[in-house]
Amino acid sequence: MNAPARTDGLETLLRRGILVLDGAMGTMIQARRLDEDGFRGTRFRDWPRDLKGNNDLLVLTRPDIVRDIHRAYFAAGADITKTNTFNASAPSQADYGTEELVYELNREGARLAREAADEAVAKTPGRPRFVAGVLGPTSRTASLSPEVDDPGFRNTSFDELAASYGVAVRGLVDGGADILLVETVFDTLNCKAAIFAILGQFEESGTRLPVMVSGTITDASGRTLSGQTPEAFWNSVRHVRPLAVGLNCALGAKELRPHVQEVSTVADVFVSVHPNAGLPNDMGEYDDTPAIMAELLGEFARSGFVNVVGGCCGTTPEHIRAIAEAVEGVPPRQIPRIERRCRLSGLEPLTVGPVTGFVNIGERTNVAGSARFKKLIVEGDEVGALDVARGQVANGAQMIDVNMDEALLDSEAAMERFLKLVASEPDISRVPVVVDSSKWSVIEAGLKCVQGKGVVNSISLKEGEDAFVDRARRILAYGAAVVVMAFDEKGQADTGARMVEICTRSYRLLTERVGFPPEDVIFDANVFPIATGIDEHDNFAVDF
Repeated sequence: MNAPARTDGLETLLRRGILVLDGAMGTMIQARRLDEDGFRGTRFRDWPRDLKGNNDLLVLTRPDIVRDIHRAYFAAGADITKTNTFNASAPSQADYGTEELVYELNREGARLAREAADEAVAKTPGRPRFVAGVLGPTSRTASLSPEVDDPGFRNTSFDELAASYGVAVRGLVDGGADILLVETVFDTLNCKAAIFAILGQFEESGTRLPVMVSGTITDASGRTLSGQTPEAFWNSVRHVRPLAVGLNCALGAKELRPHVQEVSTVADVFVSVHPNAGLPNDMGEYDDTPAIMAELLGEFARSGFVNVVGGCCGTTPEHIRAIAEAVEGVPPRQIPRIERRCRLSGLEPLTVGPVTGFVNIGERTNVAGSARFKKLIVEGDEVGALDVARGQVANGAQMIDVNMDEALLDSEAAMERFLKLVASEPDISRVPVVVDSSKWSVIEAGLKCVQGKGVVNSISLKEGEDAFVDRARRILAYGAAVVVMAFDEKGQADTGARMVEICTRSYRLLTERVGFPPEDVIFDANVFPIATGIDEHDNFAVDF
């Protein structure tokens, strides 16, 4: 899967110098002070709902305005322009009744940016310009409940988000985007749905574009709105193998500095930052001048934190011109060598290695392993069930294993409901989740509720290579590590030789055929729970 020829030299450029991303599209559109008719144009003159404020619609009704904004940013020194598609998703367009336009909005948004980029290259041959197709966070959140009285309620789902993102990705690619930028991530589960859609499109088309992922820290706590730290966020999204990861929006450059520094320390890819022009004032406006932002981002560059810089809310071509001048000639951040480890996350990161040593997994949130937990779940005592999980973490569990395999339960629904409730409890959800089931449908239901990087328990070769590979690919797309059991088509490994044979075969399929990171493969060679009485099994424990 190869990127379009336009991006062939992109990594080389990033290693040579700091690239400049453009600034705010919304700020520039608002400066035009368009009225309702200005948004409607001719095509939507009789649309039954108000359209004022639907900036993305302007790619259809006022393409001249959008194209001119791209041109202004390129003239100011931007190397990459972002498409005017931040809200070109079904959840966000639902506010205007324009959900059916998602593909067209993204295609035309990318096409207009592509035209401006090609014009800029024609004016300055030898200097490439790139189009970043923007996938915004949508107006919904998959990890948080909008209902105070029901923390398990959601107004969207992973499947709904992934479907909308899939349509948007097709539009951006067809319109000529060079890069896919998932930005302003306030809920990592939304982002994981976007990544799932992106990876699905790559597999379907056979073409891979560079991907950038940019989260947003919402306040001084240094966490996203859904509660993750920057390192936990990075662990959760690294499976897309992005060109760059970074932070944008919400805060100004000054407030973002320690968080950008953290990302630059843990990420073994390029790092981007495009902050707001300071914090909004009492009038909702932004006070950081071009000179202020240039000074701050210039210091980021000189400190070796960044590879891509730009602006978000409140920034203009004047800001981008000053930033471009401030970073010109400054050496880019060198990508650090990060030791390969299994790096998981809940709201906080967990690195499995010599420091952690033996990792404790709380097994009492498993209906097959805890009679008390089973009783609470079957009887619908959600408060009591959460208390079990909370006690596990308080007593030192570094992960919790959640299993709902019980004949009296709708296991898929029980898994989904419990994990959504867990997500609302920071003292529990700070640790990674092990999604545990003997049914694939239950595992998949669980993976769609976990914003961090968890573990699947488990898959095996019991149903053959094709099923094994297919499920491993999906686990990778969901961004989880995996436990592999020593089973194959002939049954459970019952000798040391069979254990090695099955685990070796599984490992090769995972790493060579699926592309699974080897550090995210966990083997369970299986121990018989009781003596079998079969002579061949006498040495089983020693073999294990």
